[in-house]
Amino acid sequence: MSRKLTRGFLTVGGWTFGSRLVGFVRDIMMAAYLGAGPVAEAFLVAFSLPNMFRRFFAEGAFNMAFVPMFAKKVEAGEEPKRFASDAFNALGSVLIAVTLIGTLAMPGLVWLMASGFVGDERFGLAVQYGRIGFVYILFISLVALMSGVLNTHGRFTEATLVPVMMNVIFILAMLLAARLGWDMGLTLAWTVPVTGIAQFAFTWWAARRAGYTFLPGRPRLTPELKRLLVIAGPAVLAGGVVQINLLVGRQVASFTEGAVGWLSYADRLYQLPLGVVGIAIGTVLLPELSRRLRAGDHEGGRASFNRGMEFAALLTLPAAVALVVIALPLTSVLYERGAFSPTDARNTALVLAAYGLGLPAFVLHKLFQPLYYAREDTRSPFRYALWSMVVNVIFAVGMMPVIGFLAAALATTVSGWVMFAQLWWGARGMGDAVRPDARLRARLPRIALASVIMGGALWAASMALAGPLATEGLRYGALAALVALGIVTYFGTAFLLGAFRPADMKAQLRRQR
Repeated sequence: MSRKLTRGFLTVGGWTFGSRLVGFVRDIMMAAYLGAGPVAEAFLVAFSLPNMFRRFFAEGAFNMAFVPMFAKKVEAGEEPKRFASDAFNALGSVLIAVTLIGTLAMPGLVWLMASGFVGDERFGLAVQYGRIGFVYILFISLVALMSGVLNTHGRFTEATLVPVMMNVIFILAMLLAARLGWDMGLTLAWTVPVTGIAQFAFTWWAARRAGYTFLPGRPRLTPELKRLLVIAGPAVLAGGVVQINLLVGRQVASFTEGAVGWLSYADRLYQLPLGVVGIAIGTVLLPELSRRLRAGDHEGGRASFNRGMEFAALLTLPAAVALVVIALPLTSVLYERGAFSPTDARNTALVLAAYGLGLPAFVLHKLFQPLYYAREDTRSPFRYALWSMVVNVIFAVGMMPVIGFLAAALATTVSGWVMFAQLWWGARGMGDAVRPDARLRARLPRIALASVIMGGALWAASMALAGPLATEGLRYGALAALVALGIVTYFGTAFLLGAFRPADMKAQLRRQR
């Protein structure tokens, strides 16, 4: 694996981990100020609306089609700047229309997201907060496109700094609101567009430094843009399917008071490992595979895929085990304070464990999807997403009378594994591109065994530390000891089993392309 690819994984993973940590601090503060009450639930639903459309238009569908085409134009020197500018203007014009329509139709959007809010104060608050913050979709979607340009040129740091900036601004806003006596819900709502403007300005400046100056202009439907739209079409539909899955989860949760908050707070913990590994792989691997396919370097593409799989397994499997085994210590120590009650902590832990079971599947999505998108195949992932959506809806709705709000979390996990199974089965026709090499075949079982051993150690330690974990003043140290034990046990066992060699990373960092 090239030095560039390895450094890309580490750079994106490191900055994304930093962003998730800062975001976690943001959510700890929100839990302390608002708990899982009506204001918290209303804001979380309102904030999820622009984020849902962002994933629909930019980070998922549009960028998955744009990045491979742009990377190939960069590799061939086929006017990449003009293509990027045309894509920027086309996406911007669509987003302006979506922003206006969405702001006007906010009551309907909130009803689609959380009809369980109808008839109480949560509905009116969510509509108010949603109208204030919906313009965020315009700025952050254009940020995603410019970040795709930066990532293609190997400038990962600038693009991954953007989420850190957003979370820092939220933290500062809450501190100001608490100090000056501002309404916390309205403060959070107005912070959303402020962060969008700040993120856009920073990314625009970074893109200009890289040689791309994006200026507003009338969109031109060029042949390249038509091809982009044709390729992006199925990806947009697939993105819509994913968002329907999220809608189903929110709807199920909205009928249990506090459940929207429990799902959101559990998701923040779950996003720590998912962000570090999944986003790092998805961000770096797609342009890398696209360039190698363009150059006809199939063996290099296979090597990149295998090292991506190894990197994913090394960090994802132990994280998944830990999220299941010590879910309650994590949620009680990290969240249980202020307005966040012990009941909130227990229910959040149940959701977190359910999400943990699906963590490997969602990281594997990030690994397998670039195999399709790098070949400009967006239709197959769309078909697979449709089937996973059917599974998600049937499970969530069917199990809601039996297990209540937990059905939403488990449905997400089950549909995630169904999606991965289809991606894996469909990739068999790609030949050697997805064939595991000898090193991967040898190390995967050892990584799994080390994860199981770590899980046993964590379970025993959590039982032994039950008292300190529940004692104010001792619980933070007890949780830190628990996490440290898990890290040392896992990496020590992995090293002894031959699943991990620190020298490999050093060698890859020295190795030239």
